[in-house]
This record gives sequence, C-alpha cells and structure tokens, in this order.
Amino acid sequence: MNGEALKEARLRAGWTQQQAAERLSVTQAYLSMAERGRRVLPSGLARRAVEVLRASPTALPLREEGVRAPSDNDTLRTELAALGYPGFAHVVGPHGRTGARRNPAEVLLNALRGSDVDTRVVEGLPWLAFHYADLDWDWAVRNAKLHDLQNRLGFVATMALRLGTSPSSDTRSQPTASQTVNSPRGGASMDSTSTVSNGTGEPRSRRLKEYAAVLDRSRLVKEDTLCHDSLTEAERKWLRVNRPAEAAHWNLLTDMQVEHLPHGRN
Repeated sequence: MNGEALKEARLRAGWTQQQAAERLSVTQAYLSMAERGRRVLPSGLARRAVEVLRASPTALPLREEGVRAPSDNDTLRTELAALGYPGFAHVVGPHGRTGARRNPAEVLLNALRGSDVDTRVVEGLPWLAFHYADLDWDWAVRNAKLHDLQNRLGFVATMALRLGTSPSSDTRSQPTASQTVNSPRGGASMDSTSTVSNGTGEPRSRRLKEYAAVLDRSRLVKEDTLCHDSLTEAERKWLRVNRPAEAAHWNLLTDMQVEHLPHGRN
C-alpha cells in the first residue's frame, strides 16, 4: 500500500488524518508523511491499514520473495472465501470464522502453481481475476514467468475478460475466441479492435486485455493442464480434440468455458 492508496482509503472511509492515525496507533504527523510518500509503510502497518480502512485486499503487501510453495486445497478454499468468492461462502477458517484476507495476486499464483487443484477452486480463479482486476499484474506476470505459469495465468485472464461481457447482452455481441485472442503464432497478441461491453467495468476489461496481451507474448509451446496434472492419457486425448479455442490457444488441456462457470460475475 503506497501513500496515494492510503489516502484514498482514508477519504473513502470518511475519516480525518487524526481519526485514522488514532485507529492505526500512529501519530497524525507520521500518517501525513506516509500519505505524501515520505514514509514507507511497514508490512504490518500496511496490513492493519487495509483492514481498519476496509481497503481492497489488492493493497495488501506482496511477498518480496515471490510465490510460496503451492497451497493445499483447504487453504485455497478458505482464502477464496475470505475474498468473497460465492462458491465458498459456506467455508470458514479456524475457530469458526473466515480466514484473514490475502492479496488476490498471491492467492491466484499460489493456486496456479498447484499440480492437482480442486476443480471448484480452479473454477473460482476467473472470478478472482475479474473482481480484483486492479491486482498487481506486473508482480503476477513476473512470478508466473519464473515458474512457467504464463499459459495458465493468460488463460485465466482471458476467461476473466470474457466474464466482463454483460450477461444481459445478446450472445451475438459476446467476443468470440478469435476476438479475445489473436492466435496466429509468431505475432500473437490480443485483438485491439475487440471490445467488452461491461458498462462501468470498462477499465477493468481494458486492464485484463492489456495483461493477457503481455502474457500472450511469452506464451509457451509446451502443453500443460489447468492445475490437473493427474489427467489420464485418455482424458488428455479427449481434451486435445474437444477443448475450447481459448484453451487450445494457451496450450492447455481443459474444457473450462465461461458460460459453464457456476458463479461467473456474481
């Protein structure tokens, strides 16, 4: 969380600097300097500020050392629940309450590192990317490349972009696979002429499109799965023939389609 984000969160909460400083247990002078970028917020204070000011979890500090070891399915379900994913609204953390929120970028990358992730968790990843499209994509892309996850992340970003299509729109106005991603090898990139009808979500769609294009430029030729490496050879053969165009573009063996996601934009 930088100074600008801290100030915006405080103003949205309707607090003066003095009120916010008291709740954060710092002086008003320190808070003023932090908002002007003259002080770097320690990780612990930044986390407290996000919770106290009810700021977006995308402002939570990211791990400097990058993505941790893949999380287990129970942890991923709890983390998605804490971030508001309706598919796990029934999930609670230790002591009968929802777990502490983590930065959505970390949750997304940790899930994508998994070799065999719960299908319900994987189905929630486009929702995560869509609802938190303001996450630190530079951090996410950098760490995806370190672990050869750019195809998985690119596919999730593409699915999130498709979620940006208004559900009330006629299916004829929805972007096709060729409109979402320009697929020819050698110069592959997102089609700059395609649009996503999402009303007030237009900036979100532009951001998703921008980073899907960034990932597309480093797309891997190697075939991969969408976190289901235990697929049998028979399942792999079936998916090579029947997978959606977006999955084929990202060289992934998955049958995920936006229209089949249980919660979509909810």
